[in-house]
Amino acid sequence: MSTEHKKPLAGWCVLTTRASKQAGGLAQPLRGLGAEVIEVPTIEIRPPRSYKALDTALKNIADYDWLILTSVNGVEALFSRLKKLRIAKSKLGHLQIAAIGPATRLEIEKQGLKVGVTPEKYIAESVVEALEGKTEGKRVLLVRAKIARDVLPNELRRAGARVHVVEAYETHVPKGAQARLNRIFAHEETCPDIVTFTSSSTATNFLDLLAKEHYEALRNIHMASIGPVTSATLAKAGFKPRIEAAEYTMQGLVAAIAQHVRSEHQ
Repeated sequence: MSTEHKKPLAGWCVLTTRASKQAGGLAQPLRGLGAEVIEVPTIEIRPPRSYKALDTALKNIADYDWLILTSVNGVEALFSRLKKLRIAKSKLGHLQIAAIGPATRLEIEKQGLKVGVTPEKYIAESVVEALEGKTEGKRVLLVRAKIARDVLPNELRRAGARVHVVEAYETHVPKGAQARLNRIFAHEETCPDIVTFTSSSTATNFLDLLAKEHYEALRNIHMASIGPVTSATLAKAGFKPRIEAAEYTMQGLVAAIAQHVRSEHQ
């Protein structure tokens, strides 16, 4: 038997919907396990229409006690604007910093800053739990996407924090994604075995882009979700995922897919 056929995902076709800039973190390890990977991003990261709010917050960074970053995209945008504004990273040294997950924490630490809080589960609700009793009366700068769930700012305000939310980037639907998806799902032989979703946005956009006539084909496909929030979005639309990562990271999702495929073969 060839080495290729010994790989756990050999013979399985996986469609990824993550933004193209970030897709390698998922596609590469899946290919490494033998999967055929089709990349059709249903989300695209773009700069916000204006950086005015973020720039103003950074110019007044001394006024804040906490900085919360919810994604690698937010980290990249923040440090890019610091550089543009010629504000030294050391100006953030007084801040308590919270990151929503290990990838975000790593990106912050690469910039030489210490992350004080990373919740056990990488969702907004867990950030709120991790910050319990730490933000009352404090000024919190939350840097995130233009469209995002309001659980985090609402709960922090309820806990007595003064939260300032600023947009660091926007998410859009990539051009050509709709046509590509519908071509893939038009024929049984080109349909993937597994479709991965790394956020509620990728799931919502995927279902919006896919023609309703192809929804029946989805019933036979293994949907793989990065975590409970994304799973809930899919379930609400009538597509409860068969695979959910135990650790809400790319590595966790790849591990969950491999484990699921192994169980299918048993």
